[in-house]
Amino acid sequence: MPVTVEASAVIVEESDAETTYPLWRDVLREGRPVPRLDDPEGTFHLAARTSSGLLVGVVRFSPAPCPWRREARAPWQLRGMATAPAARGTGTGRALVADGLARVAASGGDLVWCDARVPAVGFYERMGFAVVTEEFQKPEGGAHRGMLVELPVG
Repeated sequence: MPVTVEASAVIVEESDAETTYPLWRDVLREGRPVPRLDDPEGTFHLAARTSSGLLVGVVRFSPAPCPWRREARAPWQLRGMATAPAARGTGTGRALVADGLARVAASGGDLVWCDARVPAVGFYERMGFAVVTEEFQKPEGGAHRGMLVELPVG
């Protein structure tokens, strides 16, 4: 039975990494295992859940040097962004990224970068990210583009 998701019913909360892996595996890795990452200090994982508790979106943010803006003072990487198919187009992904960007900015981050899958480039552009690389291939995920967004320093 298909699940219907309304963005207004989505709750974004901080999560542990283990909670995010099943959705990351199913959506981004096509069932292949997710590499267990060493989370640098400051890393946080976010989970979006419906009011009934169903996990419908995940994302990871961690402090990491930006390969295209080495002069960035406090860069962060967005990684492992996955939204359940039933939740796409509902604002779930937007809620996750907006919450993450706000948390990064509040911690003093000045830039967030990601390796965006080519089909997701438009989503990230609508979130304020800019494409900064040509298309490149990642063995585990196909065609990607490097993207980044500068955050207000305040």
